[in-house]
This record gives sequence, C-alpha cells and structure tokens, in this order.
Amino acid sequence: MTLLELQRRMEQDVRRPLTAELTMQLRTSEGESMEEIAATYIRANSELTSFERLEIYNRQYWLRVIGAVSEDYPALQALVGAESFDALVLEYLKQRPSSSWTLRDLSADLPQFLKRYPEFAGEQYQLAVDITRLEWVYVEAFDGAQIEPLASDELARLGPESALALQPHLRLLAVDYPVDEFVLAVKKLERKAVTSGAAQLRQTSITSTLPEMTPEQRYLAVHRYDDVVYYRTLEEGEFRLLEALRQGKTIAEAVDILAGAEQLTTVQQTFALAAELGWFCHPTL
Repeated sequence: MTLLELQRRMEQDVRRPLTAELTMQLRTSEGESMEEIAATYIRANSELTSFERLEIYNRQYWLRVIGAVSEDYPALQALVGAESFDALVLEYLKQRPSSSWTLRDLSADLPQFLKRYPEFAGEQYQLAVDITRLEWVYVEAFDGAQIEPLASDELARLGPESALALQPHLRLLAVDYPVDEFVLAVKKLERKAVTSGAAQLRQTSITSTLPEMTPEQRYLAVHRYDDVVYYRTLEEGEFRLLEALRQGKTIAEAVDILAGAEQLTTVQQTFALAAELGWFCHPTL
C-alpha cells in the first residue's frame, strides 16, 4: 500500500458514518468486516485492537462535526430535545457530509433538510423550521460582509429611479412564530449556564423557563452592528419595501408595492431606520 493509498483508505474509514449509538460500524455497506480492514493498515497494541484504534479517530471526527452543527442550532436543540436533535444531526451529516474547507458551511442546509424530514420535530415541526431558519441567518449576519454605507448627503440625492443595495450581512426573514424571543431566551440561558459552570444546556433543565410559542406572523431584520448580531422586528410594509430593494427594484418600484394611506409613513420609517443603522449602500459595490 502506497502512502497515497493509505491516506485515502484512512480518510474513507474515518469519515464512515457512525451507528445510532455513536460507535463505529462493524461492517461496510458492502458487507466487509471493518475489523479485517483495520488490521490491514493499523497495528494493534497491548491495549487496543486495530479496530478499536481506528474507531477512536472515526468517533472523534464525527463528534467534532456533530458538535460544529450543534453550536449553530442551540435553540432547535432546546425545542426538540437532545435525543431527537442528535438523531437529526447524525442523519443530516450522513446525507450531507462535509465538503468545504470551513466548518462554517457545514450546517447551511439544515433548515431545508428539516423541511424534508418533519418527523424529527413532530408536532412542533413548523416552529422548529422557523427557529432553524433564524439560527442560520444569525450565522450569515455574524460573518457577512460590511460595505461602506451611504452618507447622508448621498441619501439626500436619491431619486425615484435610484436603486439601492442592502448590507450583505443584513437578512430579512418572515416567520410564523415569534422565534426571535425563543432564540434570545435560549442564548440567555446558555450564557447563564456558562457562568454557572454548567457543562451543557439540555432540554430537561430549561423546558420550564422558555417562552411558550403560539403562531404569530412576524417580520425580522437580522443584522450586525458594532460586531454584535441583533434581531429587529419590522412592520409588514417595512419588510416588503426592504425586500423589494434587496431584489434590485428602484425606489419608485419598491414604493409602488405599498398601498393605502400608510404608504408615506412606512417609507419614511423604513428609510430613517435603514439610514441610522447603515443598511443602505451602492449597488455597484
């Protein structure tokens, strides 16, 4: 076996999915014995067999990637419970293994994955999906680009046919539950757990302290300000106006989406808010 063949063999076996009990599989999908395979390139010692030595690397690889996904979705874990969450993440990673140089991208498809497999969330499926969507855009807002915002004099020169871009880190989200309150409550409990020395936030210790969720249409802006991510509730008109500008519509086209007596007030409120927080920038940038 050449060095390259050894490296590829090791990579294949280390990345082999774990069992539901988080142990190494005894056989490959083709029925080959992993004990026999391990013995061909790993030497046993006085303490461990070849298979047991390989299993250490296999389990550590998977525990690391499972942990990376878990760090991005603490509120989802709090909602569905540790057992269901672990099963969801393990199945997700089996179907969507790591393919990027950065762990940041590993959990990007989890919201869509949960939509396809609602059984992991049971009766709280829609709430779970909304929570997952919000937790992922938090990641995007945290490390999204920051472009020089338009200055006040540049904003003053805008006309009806002007187009605007929104900051890359700004995310707009329409949800069916007030999940921003739920996610913030979990983050608060996480900070408390860290301060008190608790090893891990688990469902059994926080169920009674999390807010109850009832359906409520909510429009959110998730953005970064001074290196901190914030959730801001928008009125529907503000959301629709910003979303239209995000899609590349001119100011006149975006305003035409609104109707009724509140049109002028909505435009004024939206532009004042966006200007204050530096959300507007040149589309050419």
